[in-house]
Amino acid sequence: MKPSFAEIPFLADAPADVLAAIDAVAEWFSIPAGWSLLNAGEPPDGVWFLVSGSLAAFKPSDRGGHKLLGYIRPGEPVGEMAMIAREPHSASVFAMRDSEVLKLPPAAFDLLVHAHPAMMERIARIMLTRARANGRTNPRADPKVYALISTSPTIDLKLRARTLQAALRRLGARAIIVSEEDQQMMTGEGMNSAWFDALEKKNDAVFLITPIADTPWFRTCLRQADRIWFFARADARPSIPLLPPEEPSPARQFRLVDVVLLHHGSDRVAATTNEWRTACEASRLFHWRGLEDEDAARLARVIARRSIGLVLSGGGARAYAHIGVVRALREAGLPFDIAGGTSMGAIVAACVAMGWDVDEIELRIRKAFVETNPLGDYVLPVVGLVRGRRVEDRLREHFGEALIEDLGIPFFAISTDLVAGDVRVHRGGSLRRALRASISLPGILPPVIDGDQGLLVDGAVLKNFPVDILRDLHRGPIIGVDVARRDGIDLEDFRDPPGFFGWIAAHGFQAAPPIASVLMRSATLAVDPWEGRSGADLLIAPEMPDIDMRDWKRFDDVVAAGYEAAVAALQRPHGLFQSPAQDAIGDLAGHLPLEAAE
Repeated sequence: MKPSFAEIPFLADAPADVLAAIDAVAEWFSIPAGWSLLNAGEPPDGVWFLVSGSLAAFKPSDRGGHKLLGYIRPGEPVGEMAMIAREPHSASVFAMRDSEVLKLPPAAFDLLVHAHPAMMERIARIMLTRARANGRTNPRADPKVYALISTSPTIDLKLRARTLQAALRRLGARAIIVSEEDQQMMTGEGMNSAWFDALEKKNDAVFLITPIADTPWFRTCLRQADRIWFFARADARPSIPLLPPEEPSPARQFRLVDVVLLHHGSDRVAATTNEWRTACEASRLFHWRGLEDEDAARLARVIARRSIGLVLSGGGARAYAHIGVVRALREAGLPFDIAGGTSMGAIVAACVAMGWDVDEIELRIRKAFVETNPLGDYVLPVVGLVRGRRVEDRLREHFGEALIEDLGIPFFAISTDLVAGDVRVHRGGSLRRALRASISLPGILPPVIDGDQGLLVDGAVLKNFPVDILRDLHRGPIIGVDVARRDGIDLEDFRDPPGFFGWIAAHGFQAAPPIASVLMRSATLAVDPWEGRSGADLLIAPEMPDIDMRDWKRFDDVVAAGYEAAVAALQRPHGLFQSPAQDAIGDLAGHLPLEAAE
């Protein structure tokens, strides 16, 4: 039987005669999982209301593919913005599982708007909420139905799911686990969209667990999931292909796929982490060591939309302040679930991703950048002011042969590709090579050659504070620390300057000559100094007016400035962090405009 608009809570109090009139002209139809409801650029031809199922809105990504904007849940309208503005749709909408919709033609929508002004107010609230949440944390934009798929019969998937369920419970979130046997007991008449809708409504997360198998339940899990998590043993090799390419799944179609690599003590090397990522066609990768540990807690925070991202700007010696910020945040009980940055910010973020405590980070940074000058191997310039060998030696000493994809905490670094004229995001491969590229300021350090095509230099040339990059990789609260100095030039250094050897005679090899400031400032002049600041949920910007990017010896002063700035940010009476020690993650992750709570 065709559903009535009276069954949609959004319209429940509309006049009965109006509902009857629009019921008579409304179209009712089903959309199979993976099919499009509307496409970006198309003119509006009505408004849809989702009756059951799940839809998702996507925008074409600058880097190819689709960028997920958010999910549309039962009872919500679709296409209302384009209809009201009479402009083409700005995004495409696809069915994430088999869904049913009611469509109002334009004339019927206009009738409803004029006859039921309260509905227009509600639509305005939804539009405002979606606009405010564009690119920011929004629970509506996150998955709820997860397919947890084991790639080996030796993986106890139910135990893993129960561990995540318990970790979610500690966060105040409710999850339900549904196996094939559970499903058969829960419903004797088969599953449909309404059955999944009911599970979603009662729970914060729904885990559909299954091994890879040629069964209807396995295909159902693939087809109905908002997101797929493959669980794989780190000491095993993936089969190629892992899944038949023809197996339909909207989550696979839009690469809403992650791999959770399970470690069991001393793993023998069977396959690289990247081999598993490729086999699973995963966009993200997580490591899970042990069972009920910090990795399990991190995965629970990801599911509960409470994972915290940390992004650190470049800034030369001013980036020491990041260390003080990390100390203050950790003292407040805040974990980091993904970290990244640019230039020296990438160096400190890499230390965090390596799992080092703050004392070890301080020790290593002091040894690498304070006790000796890594930029002291000056050379008559051909491609750089220094050879760069000292920098490479320091990076090798502290980061060794670590691979980004093997780090316990997901990490990224930013560099600039001079050949492509674009930002390069390093999410895999050699950690020290990515860091070497990220800190290679043009004219000071020689650039890094990347294969036959790329020439990589400091990420600050195009993106010094990559909050937007982290927003693409991470759906959760973001703490951003910006230490870049806006002026960055001391005019006194340029009044009657001495020659190169005169400078060395006066200052020694430990102080960078003024040309370093010129090159730093010139390379980053075109970067918007406020870029990224509005995208951080908590912005920390230490004030250090007397600290220059070349003040490598003022380590303690700069670290202290970062610590004080972070403590002050956490104590702001109207800040997003209301209870830093324990409840900050939930407070920040759940922060929505008041309209969304109604």
